[in-house]
Amino acid sequence: MFPRQAGRPRARRASRILLALSAMAALLGVDVPDPPAAPPLGFTVTARAGAVADRVGALFAGGLDGGHFCTAAVVRSEGRDLIATAAHCLDDPDTAVFVPGYRDGGAPYGVWRLTGVYVAPGWRDGKDPDADIAFATLAPLDGARVEDVVGGFAVAGQQPDDVPVTILGYPSTRETPLSCTNSTELFSPTQRRVDCPDLSGGTSGSPWLVDGELAGVLGGYEGGGTVPEVSYSAVIGERALALYREASAPGAFAPAPRSAG
Repeated sequence: MFPRQAGRPRARRASRILLALSAMAALLGVDVPDPPAAPPLGFTVTARAGAVADRVGALFAGGLDGGHFCTAAVVRSEGRDLIATAAHCLDDPDTAVFVPGYRDGGAPYGVWRLTGVYVAPGWRDGKDPDADIAFATLAPLDGARVEDVVGGFAVAGQQPDDVPVTILGYPSTRETPLSCTNSTELFSPTQRRVDCPDLSGGTSGSPWLVDGELAGVLGGYEGGGTVPEVSYSAVIGERALALYREASAPGAFAPAPRSAG
């Protein structure tokens, strides 16, 4: 008689349990899709709908039937009513309105009227490309402030030279926003550039996001660039941060929109 080998029945039971668990996991996973893969760096795709895209919107001339000409994004402020865009987008802001989350002709969060515009003296007096960033306040809509409706991005400066950014913007020929992520490089000490295709006219003012914070807007050198494949942003330094603090301070004087010239 062979001696009994202790533990073998227990090992068999454990093996059967593991097999059963593996089969159950495989069965449960049959209908569970893999999470969508992020597009490779430097590829431009339609931006996914969601909380991030909802804070970005198109600037229209007068209303939804006026055509959109630039992009803007809601940023955090004590008044909860502030957007950031390129300064050259607000040279003639009298009739401009902001439509957050705009998609396929719809305004899911309403149409917001501009009440005040903040641009740096360097832009106002000489169209300095290093000052091509602006902020604008919005009137309440149905008693609500825009940041209470869609949230807002924090504003961050002093980013590394090669930081990856995600850009969301509205080409004037499209009714949905585009998105592209890629690493940046310094074009000059005051200008940053990124390679992303298809960011054509209308994407000026698009936010450059780093870890969910606004680190630039599409603009600056040559109004943001002369070809859709390469875009620029003025570096957010102390001057831009001072302008942001002025625009976001509670009770700050918001000059009424005025036509250029």
